Amino acid sequence: MTVLPDDGFSLAAEFPDATHEQWQRLVAGVLRKAGKDAPDTAADDLLSTSLEDGLTTRPLYTADAARNGADSAGYPGFAPFTRGGRPEGGAVSGWDVRQRHDRQDPARTNEAVLADLENGVTSLWLSVGAAGIPVSGLARALEGVYLDLAPVAIDAGAEFDAAARELLRLYEDKGVPRESARGNLGADPLGYEARTGKALDSCDAVATAALCAREWPGLRALTVDALPYHEAGGSAAQEVGCSLATGVAYLRALGEGGLSIEEACGQLEFRYAATADQFLTIAKLRAARRVWARVAEACGADPAAGAQRQHAVTSAVMMTRRDPWVNMLRTTVASLAAGVGGADAVTVLPFDHALGLPDGFARRIARNTSTILLEESHVGRVIDPAGGSWYVEQLTDELAHAAWAWFQEIERAGGQQAALRGGLISERLGATWDSRRKNLAKRREPITGVSEFPLLAQAPVERDPAPAAPGGGLPTVRRDEAFEVLRARSDAHLVTTGARPRVFLAALGPAAAHTARVSFAANLFQAGGIEAVHNPVTVDAASVAGAFTASGASVACVCSSDALYAEQAAPVAEALKAAGALRVFLAGRPGEQREMYVRAGVDEFVVAGGDAVAALTSALDRIGVA
Repeated sequence: MTVLPDDGFSLAAEFPDATHEQWQRLVAGVLRKAGKDAPDTAADDLLSTSLEDGLTTRPLYTADAARNGADSAGYPGFAPFTRGGRPEGGAVSGWDVRQRHDRQDPARTNEAVLADLENGVTSLWLSVGAAGIPVSGLARALEGVYLDLAPVAIDAGAEFDAAARELLRLYEDKGVPRESARGNLGADPLGYEARTGKALDSCDAVATAALCAREWPGLRALTVDALPYHEAGGSAAQEVGCSLATGVAYLRALGEGGLSIEEACGQLEFRYAATADQFLTIAKLRAARRVWARVAEACGADPAAGAQRQHAVTSAVMMTRRDPWVNMLRTTVASLAAGVGGADAVTVLPFDHALGLPDGFARRIARNTSTILLEESHVGRVIDPAGGSWYVEQLTDELAHAAWAWFQEIERAGGQQAALRGGLISERLGATWDSRRKNLAKRREPITGVSEFPLLAQAPVERDPAPAAPGGGLPTVRRDEAFEVLRARSDAHLVTTGARPRVFLAALGPAAAHTARVSFAANLFQAGGIEAVHNPVTVDAASVAGAFTASGASVACVCSSDALYAEQAAPVAEALKAAGALRVFLAGRPGEQREMYVRAGVDEFVVAGGDAVAALTSALDRIGVA
């Protein structure tokens, strides 16, 4: 790094430093012009955004506000590891590009594995057992793979012990030196119980961890998988808190099995979800390292043992089944956030993950996402690039405290297993998801291609079905689930009748008056699979009624400006009802004219921020879509 001489010259020398109070006064003035009269000191609150876990995103961050988080961040590679688990970060080789494989056919899995390794993937994540490759097929799936060069992580659930033994046998048969074998054997009894509701004995995991600690220094036996909690609708702090409670449970078991605290820490790898919420993902990974270092410190471990090894996986919750191509953008942002947040290994799920097993093109795009970030954008060459950002430092600090509070609550309940079996975790995660589901239904959290800007004419993307995932424990959720139900009803109607359900948009007045609300209404109804058709420029209510009859629709939505509503909405609504409209919507807030519109026949008002799912369900019901 080049250090410039301090010659006393500053381009800002003639300008006084602005204060926070000055900023508040200026912002408050702008807000007053927008009709939000408030004292100057309220400017921060009016422009703040509430997040899950009681966190708040402020419009402005200063060094003083973020000092607590920045001061506790430390240095990369040193406790508390907020800035990274290694001093060099990813500057040497970037992160480990880890591709997942779920096919049950060992031969086809082998083809995909070799193609991935030849084209940029640096490690493998294999589903083994009932939901993946049979344990007996592991050798065929890894045929031709240089196991001393390519780390392997396996996910075998209840078949962990058999899968671990088979992989160790393969290392022996291929003459891989024990110090060269790297990867993760994937034991995760509590994660399996979270997914299936079935208990697993941890004895095999403890015995395998002891073996790895003694004889296989590059292998880790256990995974602390936080994905079940994320995929059940949990927040970032809940995900991290559950991972802490799980990790502590494993430390206790390993300690009872004869491992030292340092050896026990060295047998754990943590897995977290990376979402398209870039800054929250960065802060989550940084906070997770910080709080785990605190756990290790409290257990009396050597400071170096508290470095958490992280595997970040792009979120399955955010992946959509409709317009799946947009998932490429989501996973790009998520993988960038994972790398910037300091993950050691990153898995980018293919864009068609929600539809079944990915094809070769989807796997290529997934692995190239990391390649572009590493080789073209050089993201991995900067150590903790988000460090020093006042926003990121404060968000990291607040998230760490929220995760720690949830972890303490789980421990007071008896630990992770007791909290799972007693229903504390499912209850709390369910409440978080219920709150988020309301925001999704109201499109306050928009989903491009699903709740916003859907394309009804897009041909469906077909994929081979994926093996059934284990169930019976915590639920799995998706952001698109409510809208997917609506779109499925529309698809079934199309198959049965040859046409999609339709809504007639009664556009009143000139284009300047109705275009905004026509666009809003068309976008809204198409999110429910309802095709929007609208009339040409109209002169009177009779012509609107005629256009409605000709459209073939059975419900209608009046669209125009507030001024024209006052003049024309009531007679148009009456005409639409007389023409046979089963339900009449009006786009916009009715204000003082509400009673008049209702008397004229308007059944429902659709507005930005309203419950889109409820309105669309009502429309499909009235149309008669089963």
